[in-house]
Amino acid sequence: MLKLVKFLLRCLLRLLYKVEVTGMEHYARAGNRVLIVANHASLLDGVLLYAWLPETPTFAINTQAAVKKTYRPFLKFVDLFPMDPANPLSVKSMIKFLKEDRKAVIFPEGRITTTGVLMKIYEGPGLIADKSGATILPIAIEGTQYSPLSYMKGRGKIVLFPKIRLKALAPEKINIDASIQGHERRKAVMMAMQNLMYKLAFACYDYDNTVFGAILDAAKLFGKNHLVLEDINREPLTYSQLFTRAFILARALRGDTQSDERVGLLLPNVAAAIVSYLALQYLGRIPAMLNYTTGIQLLIKACETASIKTVYTSRRFIENVSLEAVAEELQGHVNLVYLEDLRGRIGLADKLIGLLRSYYPRAHYRRVSRHRSAGDPATILFTSGSEGVPKGVVLSHRNLLSNFAQVRCRIDFLPSDVFFSCLPLFHSFGLNVGCLMPLLGGSRIFLYTTPLHYRVIPELAYGTNATVLFGANTFLKGYARHAHAYDFNSLRYTLAGAEKLRDDTQKLWMEKFGIRILQGYGVTECSPVISVNTSLNHKIGSVGKLMPGMEAYLVPVEGIEAGGRLVVKGPNVMLGYLLHGSGGGLQPPLTDRGDGWYDTGDIAAIDPDGYIEILGRAKRFAKIGGEMISLTAVEELANAAWPDFNHAAVSLPDERKGEKIILVTDCDGAERKLFQAKAQELKYGELYIPREVVYVKELPVLGTGKTDYVTLTKTLAEEQETTA
Repeated sequence: MLKLVKFLLRCLLRLLYKVEVTGMEHYARAGNRVLIVANHASLLDGVLLYAWLPETPTFAINTQAAVKKTYRPFLKFVDLFPMDPANPLSVKSMIKFLKEDRKAVIFPEGRITTTGVLMKIYEGPGLIADKSGATILPIAIEGTQYSPLSYMKGRGKIVLFPKIRLKALAPEKINIDASIQGHERRKAVMMAMQNLMYKLAFACYDYDNTVFGAILDAAKLFGKNHLVLEDINREPLTYSQLFTRAFILARALRGDTQSDERVGLLLPNVAAAIVSYLALQYLGRIPAMLNYTTGIQLLIKACETASIKTVYTSRRFIENVSLEAVAEELQGHVNLVYLEDLRGRIGLADKLIGLLRSYYPRAHYRRVSRHRSAGDPATILFTSGSEGVPKGVVLSHRNLLSNFAQVRCRIDFLPSDVFFSCLPLFHSFGLNVGCLMPLLGGSRIFLYTTPLHYRVIPELAYGTNATVLFGANTFLKGYARHAHAYDFNSLRYTLAGAEKLRDDTQKLWMEKFGIRILQGYGVTECSPVISVNTSLNHKIGSVGKLMPGMEAYLVPVEGIEAGGRLVVKGPNVMLGYLLHGSGGGLQPPLTDRGDGWYDTGDIAAIDPDGYIEILGRAKRFAKIGGEMISLTAVEELANAAWPDFNHAAVSLPDERKGEKIILVTDCDGAERKLFQAKAQELKYGELYIPREVVYVKELPVLGTGKTDYVTLTKTLAEEQETTA
């Protein structure tokens, strides 16, 4: 009877939800004493597990839910084990139950998610797995959060019958050192279960796809008429309109380039840039995002590094930012094509074909992309050039999509969200986090051309009801100084990256807006997010915990006792570098531990709970008298002495001690003796006191918001030679 009920239920669920089930072979491997854990996204979850699990295990259910009439019909088919995960007696009863070599299903969150992402994990499920010695069988449930039976109504997209996926992962056990006992053990098993649940959430998303294909999937889920993109021209675009424009433009671009060719985009943050990017993705070209703020020499070297023959730009953009001389010189090295000139190539037939394809985009794209894979190069970004000639960073489709999957495990970006995206598209946070992630997650993007308009951006954030804002510390501090106290009232998330978030910036935002800035950490080579603080896991001074699916270790550095050079690995780590003068060949990431490990070049410390603290760039340390001195620490001392100004510490050669530190600041009243007094007050040694304090009206800044240390060091070195 039960087998017939299960069979009929599976048939019904497949008919309604097109349920896809993988990994159930792990069920038999788990053995007899098994704790089955799953994420809890809707009232359907228990029904799905009942239908597809080979046997009928006991379901642990919250005591409050167990008394509801909703669950009474299930009592005829399954055994329910009412329990309160916060109650020690309930936990002990479940431990005893499992020790009898039985199987049970538990939802470690204890309730259905109301955010679409992982919620609080109780100690109980971890203790049950630990004390019972049970094997854990993780099962990921994806898609039910979009059904009317979820608790996401009013917060996310609701679809009557969304596609559902069940994915069982390999069984595992919680292994905690026997020496850890009491409160510390309870905390350790809870964190182990939380990490397992993040692993489960990461497994929910299928990132073996192409970027264009994944955005098509998002359009199907959130609706082709869902508004997703707007720029300063205030003409919102839906998914359908975005695809139509991309298909039309692609017909004009096809003749200029070949399949798999690296193609440059020299465009500002406008809708046309995203349309151009998607058109190249559709054609199977590799967009290379060029930094127009670096100057002509580095721009030419970037094109040479990536073997770029064709660059698309806009005549209006070139004129607006006075890049005529740059464009003229660049034209001598590449085929510079203006988007305005392409209009003459686009005829009525192109428009009609593009419009027609937008009605069946998935079917059409499947036909033209049969030979493309997730491991193919998808995008080329260039390092900022803050340490010399930019390197080309080649990111695959899998890199970009896996990073989206990682971030969505931690932060509940919703279709109702509005991303205020002003970081430039040639910057990894601007393109990947500010544009691709919201396109994949169904959120709306408002593109603004520059992050430097400190007075305009707060007003626009207010006018667009922005809910998500990304920025470097320099920019966030500038906005706060000029914003009205109500301008950022609609923000749900304010995230800082690219440079260290200063204490005075955090304090200013909290006091003026009541907003806690979440500091994250990423590098272009990791697509870019490596870690981020969240509402669930947050530690002041850290950059959060490692993304799910990533591993890390620290390489000892001479002269640094606490911490080491951070090396990471994961599906989001780049395919490799393109180096200038190497003929366009790819240099994959590699360390002494093997392929795929990437040395970030950052000095970091990782605490026992997994929080990462960035101590500074390896190249941002000065060796003075045999000791390693962090230039970042010198800058933080300067921030403590003069909090309302900007400071940069650089090192120059010194005959007596090897190197010397110069502090450059825009504080006119800064003096070395005042710095020395602050250092003594905060108990810093003499080696942290700069040899000189130099005043400048304005510190040089890269387009990404980072201090331009190369220009600064070069200028100071030249001045030193002149005065020598």
